[in-house]
Amino acid sequence: MRFCRFNDSRLGLVEGSEVRDVTAALDVLPSYRYPLPAYDVLIANLDQVAARARAIAPSSPRLPLENLRLLSPVANPGKIVAAPLNYKKHAQEVRDDPALHNNNPALKQSIDTMGLFLKATSSLVGAGQGIALRKLDRRNDHEVELAFVIGKSGNNILAAQAMQYVAGYSIGLDITIRGPEDRSFRKSPDTYSVLGPWLVTSDEIDNPGELDLNISVNGELRQKSNTSLLILGVAKLIEFASSFYTLQPGDIFMTGTPEGVSQISPGDSIEASIEKIGTMQVKVHAAADVPLGVHA
Repeated sequence: MRFCRFNDSRLGLVEGSEVRDVTAALDVLPSYRYPLPAYDVLIANLDQVAARARAIAPSSPRLPLENLRLLSPVANPGKIVAAPLNYKKHAQEVRDDPALHNNNPALKQSIDTMGLFLKATSSLVGAGQGIALRKLDRRNDHEVELAFVIGKSGNNILAAQAMQYVAGYSIGLDITIRGPEDRSFRKSPDTYSVLGPWLVTSDEIDNPGELDLNISVNGELRQKSNTSLLILGVAKLIEFASSFYTLQPGDIFMTGTPEGVSQISPGDSIEASIEKIGTMQVKVHAAADVPLGVHA
């Protein structure tokens, strides 16, 4: 199944070029009082929501997908976990280009020794919300990545059991301001984590380690690779991360980007695709174009 969140946080079931509005399926979610759970309640109850959505879909309104404003399919992640330098060719291009490494000695390490990093959850948006670039005097880069979402709580998870903890997959864009600061800081402005266009449930993708992915900017192909080239695949990333902290439903993993990262600017149009997931279109503008107090 392919679930999207659209417009005013309505829930949709994607069927080709149309979406079934199955927001009524959210009625199966438990009620909570403060303090609210520190995880995404939809993802934690995805099986129940999916069963209800499947039952009501035939009688639910059909909407043209092209008319919808797509939000992040995960509304309340507890963590956005990101994998640095997880493709060998990208690791080498970073080491070879001063504009990418900024003389940061940490970038000479491997993912096994430098570990993972966290992005602010406030940086998360969907494809229809666009990217609002900051620090326009510096280089802002695109990074296309396979993203996956954790479906249940786990700690010290072995790679052999790790796939049981995946709720589904999406396309991720990890937008990056180049500079000397810590990567978590440079990658956490509002809108610098794009997730979408929807969540494909894990039963639809047998092997996330054999997926073509690519990104084009204004029609020009910039990155093209396959997840078979990941240094640490999905299962190993779950094992690595859960050896340090508990994973919760709705936690998002960005698995790393291949070679070919390059600059984006206001006015650009991004098209990102991953095999068996789909394609998402994302517009780029300047953060100054967004009125004060309004999220991009």
